[in-house]
Amino acid sequence: MKTMKTKLSSLKTSYTIKSQHSLSETIFLDIETTGFSASSSSLYLIGCVYYENDCFHLIQWFAQDSTEEKTILQEFLVFSQKFKQIIHFNGNRFDVPYLLQKANVFGLSEAISKMDAIDLYKRVLPCKQLLKLPDCKQKTIETFLNVSREDTFSGGELIRVYQTYVANPDQELFEQLIQHNADDLVGLVSLLPILAYCDLFFNSIKVKKVQANYYKDFQGEKKQELLMKLELPSNLPVAISYGQFDCYFTGKDQEGTLKIPILEGELKYFYSNYKDYYYLPIEDTALHKSVASFVSKEHRIPATARSCYTRKRSQYLPQWEALFEPFFKQQYEDTIYYFELTEELKQHRDAFSIYASHILQMFLKHA
Repeated sequence: MKTMKTKLSSLKTSYTIKSQHSLSETIFLDIETTGFSASSSSLYLIGCVYYENDCFHLIQWFAQDSTEEKTILQEFLVFSQKFKQIIHFNGNRFDVPYLLQKANVFGLSEAISKMDAIDLYKRVLPCKQLLKLPDCKQKTIETFLNVSREDTFSGGELIRVYQTYVANPDQELFEQLIQHNADDLVGLVSLLPILAYCDLFFNSIKVKKVQANYYKDFQGEKKQELLMKLELPSNLPVAISYGQFDCYFTGKDQEGTLKIPILEGELKYFYSNYKDYYYLPIEDTALHKSVASFVSKEHRIPATARSCYTRKRSQYLPQWEALFEPFFKQQYEDTIYYFELTEELKQHRDAFSIYASHILQMFLKHA
């Protein structure tokens, strides 16, 4: 077995993990194996990055052949006991289950299954479309964040390199194996700022300024939009833009902008207790039975869910759940609701902060 320790003096991160555990209580994990199945392949390299004495450090345990597999696993499991949180990339599906199965085979005690975990792959996957990523591979995200690496191999390609090394140990092959794992781990730390985009959808957004703007649409018609200036929960390392349903977001650093179309016109408010109403076809409105006795029977019919409404002309903003009430619709079957942009609402900055978070969560849901 070979154990390598490296001080990563130049490795920094601009992102503060939003967790109950500190950076010094956290390890970053990546493993190298000769296959996907723990029962039919070998574990030959375990690497960790940890933070100690105001600096990141790299430690790697390398099995020179399959007989040292248990030894490197045992060394790692002992080392990991002093940490409370583990960060990995797709480790929920591969690294952690693989290590647990191997520990069970060798009868080794482990604590990693009880550690709090952050799987960067799982966190980023829902944001893939919003970030316009072709896939969610680690190297793809590194490219998005402008993270460079020396290694050019994939984990699969290194299986043959390791097999060649076992048959004929060679320093150049050894360095290739070590470098790939080291770059994955350094990349893992460098990937932390990607969580800033996840924070957009799961942390509070603060609206700093709200105003209404006029613009002309593609047909040259004068329209109005709501413009919200946002203070974002985390600093975005790369500027992004995204739009859905005529709503548009741009974000750079810790500032964002949301543009929401204002609907000026007539919408319908649908009463839920339609059995208590009559529908008046001539007036195209519903009237409660308690006050509809003056209307002749030939001018009224029992209301249905689709005809039990009253109409109102005003300014409205869209919403994709009943966030603000009363809510209005264009038609009964519509899935987009609207709420009235009243003068009273315009004075409540907190309400717009809630609304901004709602729009961003809508982006995530419909991406």
